[in-house]
This record gives sequence, C-alpha cells and structure tokens, in this order.
Amino acid sequence: MARLEYCAPRAPTPGGLCPRRERIAKQLILAHLGESLAIADLAQACALSRSHFSRAFKCTTGLSPQEWIRQQRIQRAKELITGSSLSLTQISLECGFCDQAHFSHIFTRSEGINPMTWRNHHSRPVIAA
Repeated sequence: MARLEYCAPRAPTPGGLCPRRERIAKQLILAHLGESLAIADLAQACALSRSHFSRAFKCTTGLSPQEWIRQQRIQRAKELITGSSLSLTQISLECGFCDQAHFSHIFTRSEGINPMTWRNHHSRPVIAA
C-alpha cells in the first residue's frame, strides 16, 4: 500500500526536482517498494537522464534515490513487524529485499539492532481475558 505523508507545498530547490517530479518519483517508488526498481526507470518517468535525476533527487531529499528507497523499505518493514504476524522472511521479501540475511544486515545497520530484537521490543503485548 503506497502512501505519502502530507508536506506543505514548498518552493523548488535550486538544482533539485520540481514538486511534480518529486511526487512522481516518490509515488512510483512506494507503489513498487517490494520490487526491484531501476533508477533509470525513475529518471524516465520524470523525463530526465539517470545522472541528472540522481543529482536532483539527492538535492531535493538530501538522500540518493537508493538511500531513500532503502529508508522506505525499512519503514515499511517496521510497520509489518509490529502490525502483522508475518515471518521476517516474508517481511523481507514483501519489502523488496533479496533475502532475510540481506534484510537483517540492512535493518541492523539502520536501527542498531536486528529485526527480531526490534520486534520483541516493539510488539504489543497480548492481553488475556
């Protein structure tokens, strides 16, 4: 499920993407978060060359397209870890990681703890009646 958080309209960043191209790129990424998405495809959707798109995206967001995608995948994984009973393997595939080992490595690097420990710290306790 793709979603964008509301942000107040902003003036285009010099050298960055215009708001329309930024929206197109982010919506495309979020719609295909569980799939492999080439930067060339994002650039094409924005009618820019790959290198110009990458520079403009980083200028606009402060992150390279790959870093922004990785951040969104980790955010989605955290939502699934706390809001579903899916296994970590299923979550890793759902979020576009090639396997659970790669997911665990990237998650640990991002959050400072592995996904299983994160799940244990953030899971909601089940209240018995």
